Amino acid sequence: MNHDVLLRHTPRSERGTVLIIALIILVAMTLAGIATMRSVDTATLMAGNIAFRQSAVHAADQGLQTGFTGMSANLLTGNLDSDNPSIGYFANAAANEPNWLDPNVWNGDVKLNGGAPDASGNIVWYRIERMCPLKNCPANAICGGVSNLCASTPDPGAVSREGQDHFRQTGGVFSKPPAIHYRVTVRAQGPRGSVSIVQTMLRGT
Repeated sequence: MNHDVLLRHTPRSERGTVLIIALIILVAMTLAGIATMRSVDTATLMAGNIAFRQSAVHAADQGLQTGFTGMSANLLTGNLDSDNPSIGYFANAAANEPNWLDPNVWNGDVKLNGGAPDASGNIVWYRIERMCPLKNCPANAICGGVSNLCASTPDPGAVSREGQDHFRQTGGVFSKPPAIHYRVTVRAQGPRGSVSIVQTMLRGT
């Protein structure tokens, strides 16, 4: 006589099933924790990079101020037709725009604090260029048969005739010489390879 055997779940077999499910949940929670930690690390790294870049921009502003001060002193002396590397001044701009991110472009340029890093670890270079094609030549003059035509701004009084005495004026408009443009370019290099390039235009008076 055959008897069907009725299989029943014993407490021991149920404990084995719960253990497998618990292990699967534990692995899933571990993977989720690792992903969260990596996400936090990435966000922290990005925030740090942004902070270093902002610090480089602030350091570059110091270079702009130094370039402006040096340019003001050079204007007072009137020595604008020749290079003056000691203050980072060049009497002409390059015919082709340099790759300012290339460190080799800045070889020989002036460094703030003699090249010593600031409190944030930034090293700053700067360069002042007269926006003219020729050096050793007065602005808008002809030297060696070539015109040194410089970027400039005309006297606004000559354009608008503001302040002119139209009743007494018999000839052309009296005006001051055009104001020559000068460009200050600054490179700031900080920690983690952060680099900031800042440019501004100055107008001589």
